Amino acid sequence: MPQSSEPTYYSLLGLHPWASVIDIRRAYRQLSKLYHPDTTDLPTAIATPKFQQINEAYATLSHPERRLSYDLKIGYSRFGVIQPPADLNHPVSHSYNWSKSAYLDASDRPLSSGEIFALFILVLTFVGCLLLAVAIGLTRGEAAIHSHQLQSLVSIQQQITYISQLITHLK
Repeated sequence: MPQSSEPTYYSLLGLHPWASVIDIRRAYRQLSKLYHPDTTDLPTAIATPKFQQINEAYATLSHPERRLSYDLKIGYSRFGVIQPPADLNHPVSHSYNWSKSAYLDASDRPLSSGEIFALFILVLTFVGCLLLAVAIGLTRGEAAIHSHQLQSLVSIQQQITYISQLITHLK
């Protein structure tokens, strides 16, 4: 990383650039309690600028796109070396494609064995419920159709009886 006269956001929070999002949040909370103008014993003239710097560092490092941009600005890469793009000598006619970036999101990780097992149980439960619904539909479906047919036959017979009574009453 290039050295400059002003500290990096990472050094303000007391972290290495490899710090995870959780580490960044934890460091920010500790430092914000320490330097918040309402809770510190330090003079306000010292605490307020330091607190503002910590807020600015956290706002940048907690947002993945801003962190990537900042990392590129300070010359840091998650792979240790920033590779120049293959089309370096060609004029830029389009915006930068962030999908080619070397940035790894902290939430981008493989699933643990426990998470895979939980997903397996979830899928198994879903398939079991689906099979149970189909089985209930097949066993009770015929009975429901037969009872519906019987009800319609009874209502048709009642209508025929009613019509025949009306006809005989009219004669």
